[in-house]
Amino acid sequence: MISRRSTLMLLSGSLAAPRAAFAATPREITWDDLLPPGVPYSEIIGEGELDEVNDTWNPIYDENATKLNDTLDGAYIKMPGFIIPFDVSAKGVTEFMLVPYTGACIHTPPPPANQLVMVNAETPWPGDDLWYPVWVIGKMRTQLQSTDLGQTGYAITAEKMEIYEW
Repeated sequence: MISRRSTLMLLSGSLAAPRAAFAATPREITWDDLLPPGVPYSEIIGEGELDEVNDTWNPIYDENATKLNDTLDGAYIKMPGFIIPFDVSAKGVTEFMLVPYTGACIHTPPPPANQLVMVNAETPWPGDDLWYPVWVIGKMRTQLQSTDLGQTGYAITAEKMEIYEW
């Protein structure tokens, strides 16, 4: 005979099991995955122009720079990158641009739109961890947006972030 306590434990375990069984596993992506299939990275940046006065090189982007990988729209993903903060408070950073390398958009011309991601974090990322590469986990959308630092092609609502370890 099964006791009342055993029955309750069995039922409560069966109610929790489906939720755990259906927990989504994020698809791990890289920066190359942001390019649409069939468009190599070499085709998103043109020749560029040398600005001798400011000693900089300004890339010239063609229409391939704003082409996005539509298969990522609505995908639950995990991707690495570096933080360029927009919204910083005492609690940390909640809005930032995720970039493929340190200093993108600040010290050099910005990468093309399909290599930049706007992130809105549900939990602030600590302000003293801004120089570390991070993993961002959340739902991605294809969405061209203009910012002061460059045009972004993607947006993520980050439900979780963690330090990226090599």
